[in-house]
Amino acid sequence: MISTMRRYWFGDVDEEGGCRIAGGDTEALAERALSLRTGMDTFVPLDWRTARDCGFVGDREEYIDRLREVCIALARRKIAQRYRGRDVELLQMVRTLDELDHVINLLNERAAEWYQVARPSFSRKYRALPARRMVGAIRRVADGPLRRVADEIDRLYGVRSALMQEVSERADEVLPNCSALVGGLVAARLVSRAGGLAALARMPASTIQVLGSERALFSHLRAGTPPPKHGIIFQHRRVHNAPKEVRGRVARVLAARLGIAARLDYYRGVAVPEFIAEAQARIDEAGRAA
Repeated sequence: MISTMRRYWFGDVDEEGGCRIAGGDTEALAERALSLRTGMDTFVPLDWRTARDCGFVGDREEYIDRLREVCIALARRKIAQRYRGRDVELLQMVRTLDELDHVINLLNERAAEWYQVARPSFSRKYRALPARRMVGAIRRVADGPLRRVADEIDRLYGVRSALMQEVSERADEVLPNCSALVGGLVAARLVSRAGGLAALARMPASTIQVLGSERALFSHLRAGTPPPKHGIIFQHRRVHNAPKEVRGRVARVLAARLGIAARLDYYRGVAVPEFIAEAQARIDEAGRAA
């Protein structure tokens, strides 16, 4: 009669107590642990004493130490694998762009308040100007440290513009189908808010539609305010340029097609012209519906 071997991360154990210890270092043991596949019908809980009786360790403390090393090695592998994803760098680029926007807005407000100390009459004027023009006006007349701050804000605007272009170009590579529908920048923001392309590909269309409008959604759930009809996708011209009476319909159709596009980008990674053409036609049709 042939005894059945039970496989564990440290070696194989048969029903009669015979052992075959797995050789190799921690990385080899981690590789072995990844290869283990056990059904619940045949699973037998492991006692550290089994490893001791096989001669793998001398006591429980040593067993815990070896197991910890293997678990850390497995964690490092999974982190490295996650960082090899095509969308990982794109997520960091988008989040950096968002931080730049936040920093620039704060510095704009601070520079304007600083300048008002010297020229109180500037208050009404600057509020009517676009932010970058306001900084330009301050740069032309300010001097000393305020001038240097204004110069730095203007430089940050240049960094932001260049990064926006790079985000859009990278999104065209990583998210060819989503980018074809809503543009690279909006597609990248959707992936960033979702937490990655894999997460976006798993989302239903109803979630994609309101992604980015969490505050309005929570307000609807708590206080009964009108539910949001769109989130980040409102930034796309097809939604915000649509007549108000059909804007929700356009957002629903666009979100549905984005859900399919995200799956195509995740599983195929290449543009599918037939899908893009059909999706564009359906979105246009939704915008024309009375």
